[in-house]
Amino acid sequence: MIAVTAEQGIVFVTLIIALVLFVYGRWRYDIVALLSLFIVTLTGVVGWDQAFLGFANPAVITVAAVLVISRGLQNAGVVDLIVHRLSGVGDGPGTQVSLLTGIVTAFSAFMNNIGALALLLPVGIFGFAIAIAAMGLVPIQIVFPMAAVFMVLTSLIPPARGLLRALAAPG
Repeated sequence: MIAVTAEQGIVFVTLIIALVLFVYGRWRYDIVALLSLFIVTLTGVVGWDQAFLGFANPAVITVAAVLVISRGLQNAGVVDLIVHRLSGVGDGPGTQVSLLTGIVTAFSAFMNNIGALALLLPVGIFGFAIAIAAMGLVPIQIVFPMAAVFMVLTSLIPPARGLLRALAAPG
């Protein structure tokens, strides 16, 4: 049996709680993330002086920019336009997931991957929310396949590998 330290247990439990809250979707993702940070800081896994050092990483700024751009596209009506055009295609979750994944793949082939993600993330999360609910799914079941394709595609492109290395870099 593998020995688990108290700190590893705290991190594992915090990740499980965060994952459940993300999938449940009742709380906003930023609140869940800050709650997770608060838990590991309060329990001493991360020191108070190091709790917010992650925000100095350029990858965090990139992710924040993607979320801001996504909200802007949603507020501008671009998301509604895409959803309206795509809503009549297919009648099952497999078709909708395949269609959205194919669009992400096509966009990533011709434009910046971060831009493709910024454009289609709100489509996956907000745009198909009504259709997804009618199918008995939650938005995360649509977003995970998009994210998987995005990660595979970005790992094959040199600038994106730099972003992935920056995300994985210690300290």
